[in-house]
Amino acid sequence: MLFAKLLNVIIMKTIFSIYVSVLLLISFSWVSGQEKSKENYGNIPDELVAYDKYQKAYKYHFLVPTLFYGAGREIPPPTNLKEVRLGFLGPLDKSPIKSLGVQMMQGAIMAVEDANKKGGYKGIPYKLMIHSDEGLWGAAANEIVKMDDEGVWAWIGSIDDVVSHVAIRATLKLEITNISCANPDPTFTETNIPWVLRNIPDDRQSCYVLVKQIFRDCGHKRVAMMRANNRYGRVGTLHFNRSATRIGFPPVIEERFSDLETDFTSQLERIKRTKPDAILIWGNAKESGLIVKQIRELGMNVPLFASDRIVSTEFLETAGKYAEEITTTCQYDPTANDPKLKAFQAGYRKRFGQEPHVFAAHAYDAINMIIEAIDKVGLNRVHIRDILTDLKTFQGYKGVTGVVIFDKTFNNIRPIFLAKINNGKFSFSPAPKFEEENVIYKKAEKGY
Repeated sequence: MLFAKLLNVIIMKTIFSIYVSVLLLISFSWVSGQEKSKENYGNIPDELVAYDKYQKAYKYHFLVPTLFYGAGREIPPPTNLKEVRLGFLGPLDKSPIKSLGVQMMQGAIMAVEDANKKGGYKGIPYKLMIHSDEGLWGAAANEIVKMDDEGVWAWIGSIDDVVSHVAIRATLKLEITNISCANPDPTFTETNIPWVLRNIPDDRQSCYVLVKQIFRDCGHKRVAMMRANNRYGRVGTLHFNRSATRIGFPPVIEERFSDLETDFTSQLERIKRTKPDAILIWGNAKESGLIVKQIRELGMNVPLFASDRIVSTEFLETAGKYAEEITTTCQYDPTANDPKLKAFQAGYRKRFGQEPHVFAAHAYDAINMIIEAIDKVGLNRVHIRDILTDLKTFQGYKGVTGVVIFDKTFNNIRPIFLAKINNGKFSFSPAPKFEEENVIYKKAEKGY
């Protein structure tokens, strides 16, 4: 009898010990390397994190930078150089967004010219090696190979997401640093290629701002989507659709259009039948302007929102009087009272006879970042990559477009702006925030 009681006590204690050990093991396995970062990836607001209310993820990706452990740092700088070559890739010939490519190229040219006025690199002039992309699958890779043959030290571009994704595969193989100053595809830096950075905030940031503005601040519930039938339209609106759905307002309809299309009657008639209380347009400036005109001509007087590509004179000229009160986002505030920005704008107008577009300004900043990196570490591709991606030297870099705040994928997640058209002009204001205490915004507001 006594033996049976002792055996029972031993069994119960053993079971309890195993139970406690399992609990501790689970707890420590969660803490060890799997605990969620205090900052959400991509600056996503807490309210919009997928499934976060129901189940914590086992592992969170993109919270640790991808490093480069290869050779190349031992290569000495070249001698007898006559010029220091930097690369450019953008749509300059047969492309519906040629005007954007030209602006981006002009911003890069101006940065190179400004650097040469200051003496170049140790008296050696910089030279921009210009390459045009045609939007053809695989063609962009050939241009990066040409840059390698030319001996470029780093390059900027492009705009088209497909072109950019192909180009950075070549830049990985050839080990040349790329700063994207125009491609807004959120997946671009998620490739985890350690030679790739982006200094312009992506469409993810625009989507979060538009969701906050449309549903929370304006109180709309039935929003129709009209987007370009390409990767820019599909990937650009992805986070808007997901985020709107997570807070209970999925788009009531999604219609698509092609580049260079001019008659949108059939799509807009279908949208009209859904009786939306707002419409979001996602496309290039020309098509977006025509869509706005046709929406109003069909008698739909609902509020209109659009992607940031409408921040252009082309859109204002195309939409005309119908552009009034349309709201969009912009990656920076071109009306900011910043001496550096104003000097750039004045110089650009004098040099090229037009106002600089958002891509021109970010291209100017991207080239200047590369030049500053070369000034600091010299002519070695790996060292240039190292300093640009160390998340210290250029973390908080202040260009004409504002501060740079890199996340762990080397993507700029600084706060962006709302832009609204009043009396034929864009007025800019800080974008609304989902969380007032968001640490990313606090850092930006303090200049990092």
